[in-house]
Amino acid sequence: MFVRYRFWWLAAAVTLILPVALSSGTLATEVLIYALAVLGCNLLLGYTGLLSFGQGIFFGMGSYTLGIMLTRWSLPMPVAIVASIVLGAAIAALVGSFAIRQKGTYFVMLTLACAQMFYFFAYTATDWTGGDNGLLDIPRKSLAIGGKTLIPLETPWQYYTFVAVIFLIVFAWLLRVADSVFGRTLLAIRDNETRAAAIGYHVKTFKLVAFAISGAVTALAGALHALMTGIAPLSNIEYHTSEMILVMTVIGGTGNLFASVLGAAFYVLAADWLSTLWPRWLLLLGLLLIAVSLFMHRGLWGVGESLWYRITGRRNTSNGKLDTQSTQSTQGDPT
Repeated sequence: MFVRYRFWWLAAAVTLILPVALSSGTLATEVLIYALAVLGCNLLLGYTGLLSFGQGIFFGMGSYTLGIMLTRWSLPMPVAIVASIVLGAAIAALVGSFAIRQKGTYFVMLTLACAQMFYFFAYTATDWTGGDNGLLDIPRKSLAIGGKTLIPLETPWQYYTFVAVIFLIVFAWLLRVADSVFGRTLLAIRDNETRAAAIGYHVKTFKLVAFAISGAVTALAGALHALMTGIAPLSNIEYHTSEMILVMTVIGGTGNLFASVLGAAFYVLAADWLSTLWPRWLLLLGLLLIAVSLFMHRGLWGVGESLWYRITGRRNTSNGKLDTQSTQSTQGDPT
């Protein structure tokens, strides 16, 4: 059972380690929120092979949707979160329906163009989004029924617990998606789209569904981020947010969902630490990305996996190779 759900147990371990390792509940919550966003990006990049610069659209729209519903319409927080997820999936399906018409560079350019379009829409629609100032004073009330508090959310660590539960639920669901026939089909499309289409798969439909799932998860992350900070800033929908999410995905490693958690944690914690050392800490981050591009093609997860196989004396099975023990056991066996 542990082997089957090992990645979920690893994610659960991270949620338990963060409160022990960090003194800031806000920083720990930020790690899990961005891990959610990176999970959505990894489903597109790592499993479907789609390099999208539109993740900031869904992250920002999730923030704005929740902010508008809580500040303008005074709806219950669970309703606002669900609405953010649904709208994120709908907008992702809309963006994807245009973007998947092209491949390669043209696909990337389409997602980038959509990101710029949504950014300028948010910038000019000041009555809804607050423009350059963002949506301010987003309330974070405790979950209550009949005047009785069920889940308190006043302190940073109480809110962290709330986010951690949501994170683990979404992570478990995405694991099931990735291990399902749908997830395996996405891998087939990523590896050889022409062959996948030739054997009867409707490639565009699978890509569109992957887009919708990615948009829903990323919008959820944006909504939780707005609740954490009490503001839905314009920066949440900038293409720089898309770049940041992509960088986290690459640092962690593509094609493995737990790698998304590693990438988000490393980026957020490294940024927090480096920013206290040097105001131009992004230069140091650039050097790190160069190192990842040159020497760590499979990201942090790939490095950890390689070390594990060296320690245990097995070969890396990620490239379709059997481990040493399995190879030895089949030598001399004609079957």
